[in-house]
Amino acid sequence: MGNALRFLYGKCCKPTTAGDSDSLGPPYTTTASGVSALAHDLFNFEITSQVPEGLSQHVVSSRKAQAKWYGKLLQAWREAKPPPKTPEEVARLIIQTLSRHQKADVEGLLEFYGLPYPSTPVEIFSEGPTKLPEGVEFEMHTLPVDGSTVPDGDGINVYVNTADPRESSSVPRDVLLAAVRRSKARAKKNYARADELRQKIIELGYQVINIQNEEILARKYRIRLRGIDAPENSMPYGKEAKQELVKLVNGKCLRVLVYGEDRYGRCVADVYCNGIFVQEIMLKKGLAWHYAAYDQRIELATWEKEARAKRIGLWASSNPEKPWEWRKDRREGR
Repeated sequence: MGNALRFLYGKCCKPTTAGDSDSLGPPYTTTASGVSALAHDLFNFEITSQVPEGLSQHVVSSRKAQAKWYGKLLQAWREAKPPPKTPEEVARLIIQTLSRHQKADVEGLLEFYGLPYPSTPVEIFSEGPTKLPEGVEFEMHTLPVDGSTVPDGDGINVYVNTADPRESSSVPRDVLLAAVRRSKARAKKNYARADELRQKIIELGYQVINIQNEEILARKYRIRLRGIDAPENSMPYGKEAKQELVKLVNGKCLRVLVYGEDRYGRCVADVYCNGIFVQEIMLKKGLAWHYAAYDQRIELATWEKEARAKRIGLWASSNPEKPWEWRKDRREGR
């Protein structure tokens, strides 16, 4: 378990009444106690996989769904840097982590712990730029990423809901027709026909994704992380780079700022995950080079330099091979 959560539990989560138990159930009258109560319940969930008994009185989803929330919240708390400490920070973490869940469940969970619900909409990704930087062609917010589809340490395959205003007006008619016909085929239990139509949708660059028992028609995008070049999968530290990227994005909704398209049809983009700049993490962990030939940002060069100085990741080697030179050698048959 994350040290921050363990510390908060140890400092704050002590029974205060005779009725207190291992799983704190009733709503909390002060937001301060709500912070420690959630930490306590996450600690308890990690050990027992059980959610608080009284929670079902405040939310609409099943106990099974609640367990999934606590698993996501536990992971988000572990990965938060710095860890949340105030009621506002904890409320924000809950809203960000459960952004794709029913509003009634999110509000019920906040109410259960006595945490504040913002009066204005909260951006899902707080640490990215508040306004689009110069050169950004468009911005998109993805559905949760399937980590198994991440190809390497500097590429991500993502899907965007076609209900998004930018997407809704450009969905090909063939895709819409196939989606409607597939739905009808499934209603008639003609699953062979439904599978044929799903394959057609995929071939056209779209996908039908099931999220919380709701089928969503989504468009596929291939993303190339802007400004970095990770070792290829068969190079030293290639597998580690891919694993780190999977760990960062798996199951997460991403904020993607697209600057253009490369010769392979991929969107060249900056990617933010729960407020974390993905390229920064890859560089600081020594799992990617700053791709200076295509990106002159000083901060990227600084993060690579710091990793080099600490001999982290691929910089543990005295003379690691550059991935662009590795690719060139193979193209030329060396």
